[in-house]
Amino acid sequence: MTTWNDGFLLPIITVLFVCVTGIPACSQTHVLSKSSDSSYAQVRIQIVDSLTSRPTPVRVRITKNDNRVVKILPENAIAVMYGLWDHADGYGFQPDSAFYVDGFFELLLEPGRYTITLSKGVEYLNQQHAFILTSGSALDTTFRMARWINMPLKGWYSADNHIHIRRSPREDQLLMKWIQAEDIHIGVLLKMGDFWATYYAQYGWGEQGVYQDGNYLLTSGQEDPRTPELGHAIGFGASAYVRDATSYYYYDKVFDRLHQLGGITGYAHQAKSFHGYRGLMLDGLRRKVDVLELLQFCISEDPLHTQHYYHLLDLGYAVTAIAGSDFPWCGNDHSNGPPEKNARIGNVRFYSFLESPLSYSSWKNAIKKGHTFVTSGPMLSFTVNDKLPGDTLFLKNGSAIQIKATAFGHSRQVPLDRLEVLVHGKTVTTISAKDPKQSTAQLSIDMQFDITEGCWIAVKCYAGTGQVAHATPVYVSVDGSGFHNKATINKYLDLAEQHLRELEKNLRKNDNNPEYQSWRYRKGIKKRIIDTRNVIMQLRRKKEQ
Repeated sequence: MTTWNDGFLLPIITVLFVCVTGIPACSQTHVLSKSSDSSYAQVRIQIVDSLTSRPTPVRVRITKNDNRVVKILPENAIAVMYGLWDHADGYGFQPDSAFYVDGFFELLLEPGRYTITLSKGVEYLNQQHAFILTSGSALDTTFRMARWINMPLKGWYSADNHIHIRRSPREDQLLMKWIQAEDIHIGVLLKMGDFWATYYAQYGWGEQGVYQDGNYLLTSGQEDPRTPELGHAIGFGASAYVRDATSYYYYDKVFDRLHQLGGITGYAHQAKSFHGYRGLMLDGLRRKVDVLELLQFCISEDPLHTQHYYHLLDLGYAVTAIAGSDFPWCGNDHSNGPPEKNARIGNVRFYSFLESPLSYSSWKNAIKKGHTFVTSGPMLSFTVNDKLPGDTLFLKNGSAIQIKATAFGHSRQVPLDRLEVLVHGKTVTTISAKDPKQSTAQLSIDMQFDITEGCWIAVKCYAGTGQVAHATPVYVSVDGSGFHNKATINKYLDLAEQHLRELEKNLRKNDNNPEYQSWRYRKGIKKRIIDTRNVIMQLRRKKEQ
């Protein structure tokens, strides 16, 4: 099909919109002008926010005949050096061949059938547009990114607490566009360490390391210490980086100092990888741990692993749930090669409820209060007697509690499956999208029951493949009791003891593997094991009272 325009015979292409997130499919005809190079087609794309009509940062992926286009990078692409072990493995392209732009890009493409995929985090609808380019043609069009939900309007702001990219002030503006393109409101850049060295340097700490642009900010943190015997520790929010190579296996010294500097401490990788459960027991039972990375795609296609989280909760320890991508190390398609090939900032994230406008301090305060939920897709609203996640509810025996929980999704992009209410980790109520008055876009529970003893109450939601959300619990105290689980406390204390014995066994051998250095710190670790056993003994006595 052709048309006449200013004396030239111009080709016309049909752009087929395949909006996979639920926008009705449509086809539009675009008139092409003549390209300066007759052997290529020129593509000029503008992307705007549908509400403001202003250009907006987005993630773009272009494929040709369903194959990656990895050799063609627009000059408009926002490039920052990144890679495993702080190497320059990537620059303009992301691991899956996508790239970031600030609302506009242009490039020359060979003739052929192409697909452009546009995305902007989990709150915006993804778009996929198929088109055919011919020699000498030019495509000039605008796409509009639409939200299916706006969590900041509800007071909830997203964060990815686990991003590994070297940063100087020069990269701040570029990295800001990256997290805006993924609609991550707080990006935490972690300096990483091991027994031998550090990686992914950060130029500043605390307020000195904050770069803010409206409702988005970058900040510094650390994943250090990291050992295969005790797991990977994380910390952020402190006014300095804390590392002592002379006492590297004494994580508690780092945690104590980070706390003194205003920081937040915890364990990465759900405490499952690198024997993190050993360190979690050693430090968690002595109340050194504030947070646990509950959601991450490093281990498997299922990002939610709650075993060690529920262990501490059932013992009566309030621990806040957070989530981080571990970019560029971990991705959510383990079937398609190594996880890092599909690594993506914000593929999991956690939301914090802020009682004041977004700032570094208001965000830290929200985490310290435990006002969080983690997600790889579904959004949550959850209260117990109007208390938010992380709050403690003080009641008398026989008092009634009202649990209100709602999950929000999108019928095609985040199709909700089921919503569960958990008491001490056990599901007490479940609803599914097939139930009356429920749908794949919204699931709601409003229930009431009498309570006789302390407990912790949480909700979790499942949606499409790899899409799950889990809230930090509301803690319930009855007549001054704790919220520990009397039915499981002995089991979990026995399990904690098992983890300590496992660590003791590990300390008995002088390992020739340079990665394993705990035997060098045998005396100090044994002392910490004794201190932890004293805590276990005290908890057993408390249970008997």
